[in-house]
Amino acid sequence: QVQLVESGGDLVQPGGSLRLSCAASGSIFSIGTMGWYRQAPGKQRELVARITRGGSTNYADFVKGRFTISRDNAKNTVYLQMNSLKPEDTAVYYCNTYPSRSASWGQGTQVTVSS
Repeated sequence: QVQLVESGGDLVQPGGSLRLSCAASGSIFSIGTMGWYRQAPGKQRELVARITRGGSTNYADFVKGRFTISRDNAKNTVYLQMNSLKPEDTAVYYCNTYPSRSASWGQGTQVTVSS
């Protein structure tokens, strides 16, 4: 079972940027599609973006044009570049396979957007 460790979360002002990283203990190329998810307080976890093994991407409407997902298969790492952040982007961000696997959820990384 591949272990996933997220990092890069921080407190940032509205309009700011962050880059999240997800390091896998094994080959993400063999996994296939990877995704970034988020869970805000009191809300269900939701898919933010996903990327196939070959680099095709798909985004939730609420992040289109602001977030960019990418992957480095050689480094077994998935990234989420977040620009023009809004207070409503405040959440714990997780990476996982897509579809997600219950055993692969990590601790996530906290992103807080506030002035």
